[in-house]
Amino acid sequence: MFMRWLKFNLVSAGGILVQAAALVVLVRVAGAHYLVATALAVEAAVLHNFFWHKRWTWADRPGVARAGAARLLARFNLTTGLFSIAGNLLLMRLLAGSAGLDPFLANLITIALCSLINFLLADRLVFIAKESADSSWQALTGGKARW
Repeated sequence: MFMRWLKFNLVSAGGILVQAAALVVLVRVAGAHYLVATALAVEAAVLHNFFWHKRWTWADRPGVARAGAARLLARFNLTTGLFSIAGNLLLMRLLAGSAGLDPFLANLITIALCSLINFLLADRLVFIAKESADSSWQALTGGKARW
């Protein structure tokens, strides 16, 4: 578990760079509002992280290599992606909007705060064996969704 956590954090470090670069471009170059820019920058990082987590962090898990990329990406976006965007928007509103912190400093703080939950979501709900994934999603959706 420690090695997976280490891999997760290395991939996340790359995602932080992607998110920070996207935020700079969107806010400072394109003039986007910091909350809109945050949502788009987080999604860019989510896509980056998904690619590397599937290929490296959780590549050793049975079923991950065989699972369809679209199916895994949907699960990843509906768990860690949704949590990342919601958590980042809420915390950015609090830290940058209400507390007046610089949006880039506030963004780094929000990433750190969301990291542990994202690891658990990815580990327990996304990059798991197909049978476990089906039962996890059925439990979450009352048996109505098939992932």
